[in-house]
Amino acid sequence: MKTLGMIDAMSFVGVVFSGLSALVIEDAGDAGEVICVRGRTRDGAVACPGCGTEAGRVRGSRERTAAGVPAGGRRVVVKLRARRMRCPVLGCGVQAFCGQVPGVVGRYQRRTVRRAGQAEAAVRALAGRAGARLLAALGVGVSGHTALRVLPAVPLPGPGVPRVPGIDDFALRKGRACAAILIDAGTGRRVDVLEGRTAGAAGDWLRAHPGVGIVTRGGSGAYGEAVRSALPDAVRCGDRWHLWHLLCEAAAEEAAAHCACRAAGAPMREGKRAGTTRERWRQVHDLPSQGAGLPGCARRLGVTLTTVKRHDRASEPGRSQRVRKYRPALVDPYRDYLRERREEEPGVAVQLLLREIREPGYPGSSSLLVRCLNQGRAGAGRPHLPPRRATRILLTRPDNRTGAQRETAERLAPACPEMTAPDDLTGSFAAMLVPGPANEEKLQRRIAAARAAGLPHLRSFARGLEPGLKAATAAVTLPHHNGRTEGVNTRLSQFWRSAGRRDYCPTGGPA
Repeated sequence: MKTLGMIDAMSFVGVVFSGLSALVIEDAGDAGEVICVRGRTRDGAVACPGCGTEAGRVRGSRERTAAGVPAGGRRVVVKLRARRMRCPVLGCGVQAFCGQVPGVVGRYQRRTVRRAGQAEAAVRALAGRAGARLLAALGVGVSGHTALRVLPAVPLPGPGVPRVPGIDDFALRKGRACAAILIDAGTGRRVDVLEGRTAGAAGDWLRAHPGVGIVTRGGSGAYGEAVRSALPDAVRCGDRWHLWHLLCEAAAEEAAAHCACRAAGAPMREGKRAGTTRERWRQVHDLPSQGAGLPGCARRLGVTLTTVKRHDRASEPGRSQRVRKYRPALVDPYRDYLRERREEEPGVAVQLLLREIREPGYPGSSSLLVRCLNQGRAGAGRPHLPPRRATRILLTRPDNRTGAQRETAERLAPACPEMTAPDDLTGSFAAMLVPGPANEEKLQRRIAAARAAGLPHLRSFARGLEPGLKAATAAVTLPHHNGRTEGVNTRLSQFWRSAGRRDYCPTGGPA
């Protein structure tokens, strides 16, 4: 390795300004805050930009000034003397031209290629003003407006062909025009937008871009057919979120179907409301025997048609019972004490109750206490469990359930033994959301268990997985998923709605 004392000044200049190696460096001068480097183009013939003929005749020279990469925190100015050449071909449209220096200074540019690359990198990451401040700290003085002018000149990267593309559709105009978007499932980079969401459009794109090994897709079967026809050897990977979503829907339907069992395990408190519900259910089921239809029942009973339909669907009065939904209130921690106190002394004054519960720490007002007592919340026992809340307990992992959820699940287990199968299946499917090679055998066992459970909605879920079993298996065994495609779809749809553009299509065609 050479030291600075063993090389001359010109060699040192060549080392410091290596980006100017295509030039012949003649001088480097120190002008205080600026370092001025003088150079010229190398001798030899130059190809004519018009006809490509080698031109060796020099007509003159022209000096160009370009800003270089800062050195030692100081600006660098390159004084370049370029030769003006004459084309030897008489019929050429370019009679005289200036020799260019590729890799050093571009045509009509006032910055060297390396300095322009620094500005592009900073502006691409930080945009105008922030990029200008960073470049100023690096010794490159540009304004915010100049930095913004650099952005349109930055070349866009080529789309390329991702190894694992993700495809899904979105609505250009809801219910009228749709498009399909393709992204790189590994990086989330957008690749292309296709008009329509048919299997033909997706298949044509896949045939035109070979090299795809795995394709992640949404729940549409058209994309699966497109991959099957265009790339028979490619792996079709479903989305784990869609599998879990379908299982949640099946579990919710099973929970709604067994609401009568839950009503037996957690009955509503007896009272005027429960008696009215039972009487209304009896009337709705008796009137059709007298020749009255559902609209006629609604007119005779003076209730809405929706209420009549709800009672008509219920095979027992308990299945049509509903509980009023209240928001959490400050009185809730003192419900047991208020219930016992009012059972001991039914006519106790509200102000006396207020003083008694203020001692343990009740911070609410008297009007809130009066409202809760009038609603019957203080005297309510175990509430009726709505299907949505039962589904929430069912879909929660046993180790993540709260104490109240565990107590409710244990109380309902004897009343509805059939719901233990969905509880086990949802827990095992939740464990398979973490992909692994062993999940293939587990998925087969869980599908067989769902078919043998004797629950219609779970059997329907298992049958729905069979046509796309390979995609479902790839979803639980491979680390790829379609979540990034869904995210890009959501952001694109939000932009579409906020922009209000109904006459523009990202593919260039009409919307």
